[in-house]
Amino acid sequence: MTPTLDAIARPSGTFAMVAMDQRESLRHMFDLAGRGRPDDDVLIDFKVAVAEELGPLASGFLIDNRYGFERVRQAIADSAAGLILAADALEQADGGPVEETSIDDEVAGRDLGGVVALKLLIIWRRDERREERVALADRFIKLSAERGVLSVLEPVVRATAAEGSGWDADAAIREAARELSALRPDLYKSQVPMAGGGDEKQQRAASAALNECMTGPWVVLSQGVERDRFEPAVRAACLEGASGFLAGRALWSDVVGTEDVRAQLRERSAPRLRSLIDTVEAVGRPWSAR
Repeated sequence: MTPTLDAIARPSGTFAMVAMDQRESLRHMFDLAGRGRPDDDVLIDFKVAVAEELGPLASGFLIDNRYGFERVRQAIADSAAGLILAADALEQADGGPVEETSIDDEVAGRDLGGVVALKLLIIWRRDERREERVALADRFIKLSAERGVLSVLEPVVRATAAEGSGWDADAAIREAARELSALRPDLYKSQVPMAGGGDEKQQRAASAALNECMTGPWVVLSQGVERDRFEPAVRAACLEGASGFLAGRALWSDVVGTEDVRAQLRERSAPRLRSLIDTVEAVGRPWSAR
């Protein structure tokens, strides 16, 4: 039987989940931090350190299949964090953004022991492949159900070349939510409205407009949001209907490339996560109330 969302939620029914499924983008982050292009073992060791230091605080932990899955699965086995496996194969130039995704055949067919949810990134654009991406999302949701695990859908919107500088990212985020949350993934992972900008009133208004587009429980991700703006954005989203967050960079990006990763995770990242948990516990909507 497919588990309920309680498998990746806190006892309150809200979500405080850590994302550690970055692949070549994480390697690029090490490069930007002045540490050069690290070997695979460096990436894996970093992911395991995040799992061991932050996993015990999290309600869910997201990892990819390529870098460190087995070690992370073991690292969080005794914690309350539900294990989420990224099922997306990424089309990504070295150092560049993800351009397209598909379902990773290896993940689709592998042993999912210990995994309670799969996650799929969808790059959403208003172009000739739009219907193809909707079909991809639908296949992913059905695949997850067939494998007896939850589905977490993560659309990230991008402008087409024709849309240019006049493109309204927030309108696209809402449009994607109307189109893709209607497919009924177990959990929808959304970009933060206004990229975390604006004051509290503006953030709440934008979050309320996004909530109107959702057909099920949703959380926000931290990509594209300044670190010190993420918690206010989470608060605004939760006040207007969100149930929490699934975040990576906002928690640990400034720890990449430091000399003592574990010490810095304890000093910087763990307090951020605890503060976010307090916010979600105070104002997040339980998923079952959706």
